[in-house]
Amino acid sequence: MQCEICGAEIRGKPICVTIDNSELQVCQKCAPYGKPVDKRSPVSRKVSPVVRTVPRTEKRPKKDFFDILKDELLDDYDHIIREAREARGWSQEDLAENIKEKASLIKKIERSEIVPEDSVRKKLEHALNIKLTERLDDAGQEVSHMKKDTTLGDIVKIKRK
Repeated sequence: MQCEICGAEIRGKPICVTIDNSELQVCQKCAPYGKPVDKRSPVSRKVSPVVRTVPRTEKRPKKDFFDILKDELLDDYDHIIREAREARGWSQEDLAENIKEKASLIKKIERSEIVPEDSVRKKLEHALNIKLTERLDDAGQEVSHMKKDTTLGDIVKIKRK
């Protein structure tokens, strides 16, 4: 038998080594170039994989993009919030603590510096028992007679340079 690395005639028993995931029969001189292969390699006892069951959530109908646009924040939201807060006798800090937000956020909202996000708006509506949005009617939207669905082009105003 010949060595599979150097090609020399192997005298005696060849040594089985692994080099780059290949088993080779080599001579005594070439054996240090690889790892010796064990005659008995232990087989790992694999446990059958456990299938993880993910609870299925009920498929809710997708919200239409235009359903979201139907509720619009009132223009005088800052006055409504301030009046409702003062009617309860709360300071801005008290309101912030009640809805678990920062007092600086309440101050900015009441000065109309920022528009409250939906999550903050809902907290304010719940804590102060007020309504900050109004439902828009679809009559104000222009409907295209050629298409059944409203497209982005129907809504967006394009600025020309």
